[in-house]
Amino acid sequence: MRGMQKSSAVVLTDRQREIVAKAIHEVCSFRDYGLKAQNVRTNHVHCVVTAAAKPEKIANEFKAYGTRRLRETNDFGTQDRVWSRGASTRYLWKPRHVEAAIEYVLYCQGDVPFEID
Repeated sequence: MRGMQKSSAVVLTDRQREIVAKAIHEVCSFRDYGLKAQNVRTNHVHCVVTAAAKPEKIANEFKAYGTRRLRETNDFGTQDRVWSRGASTRYLWKPRHVEAAIEYVLYCQGDVPFEID
């Protein structure tokens, strides 16, 4: 993917991360998806969602809404590419897998606000 990049990698600011987080909530509300966890990072997003839709479709909707909101706030121009193509998606069939994914998204991203002894 890096070899095919036409511009430099995007690093979202805290404000831009919040814009994307709100856009994801907007998608989930509009589409009636169950957002179980999300973590918008500086260069990617993790989400756990329950929905009667394929995860690839959901990821594309998150990217589209996020990009639209970032353009509306003039953070990115109409020609700027915010996201890379594709997404890493997984089906989680068992409740324990969903719980593990939620734990990972919320607490295993390197910025845990507390220390574990």
